[in-house]
Amino acid sequence: MAFELPKLPYELDALEPHISKTTLEYHYGKHHQAYVSNLNNLLGGTEFENADLDTIVKKSQGGIFNNGAQVWNHTFYFMQFSPSGERTPQGKLADAIKTQYGSFDAFKEEFTKAAATLFGAGWAWLALDKAGKLVIKQESNAGNPLRDGLKPILTCDVWEHAYYLDTQNARPKYLSNFWEILDWNKIGERF
Repeated sequence: MAFELPKLPYELDALEPHISKTTLEYHYGKHHQAYVSNLNNLLGGTEFENADLDTIVKKSQGGIFNNGAQVWNHTFYFMQFSPSGERTPQGKLADAIKTQYGSFDAFKEEFTKAAATLFGAGWAWLALDKAGKLVIKQESNAGNPLRDGLKPILTCDVWEHAYYLDTQNARPKYLSNFWEILDWNKIGERF
């Protein structure tokens, strides 16, 4: 099965000033595309040659996992943004966040802390466990909560290529911008 770079549901300049067109040209157009190309080049003749991306993320190792998970993670990341979406959780997800964290602001603070304090490169995730409890997780490198039997709801890419062109090494500024482009209607559909 050959994977393709998914088309973004917005123009490359649509998230400005929070994420620049230049960052998306590199992060989406070059980094994400490289993971797709690398994965396709690695799959031939392996047990994952005809596997879907979820199976690759859950069961593969090494280069196939690293590239497959990065395709999955980046697609999930880019698809949660919108230039004009709902900026706060609604419905059942809003209720779950309030019940578990006390308020949306308290949740944002805890999630931002997880993203800000992840050492090196990786991802901060909001996921749902089998009991229906929300879980904030830090994952290094290409880590994905699917491998732990969790259902991903929200993610923040904290690899430097996600923000270096816009905020240099100021991860906190990137994290502030991150909250301004999330579309909670899309995120709520994942819940």
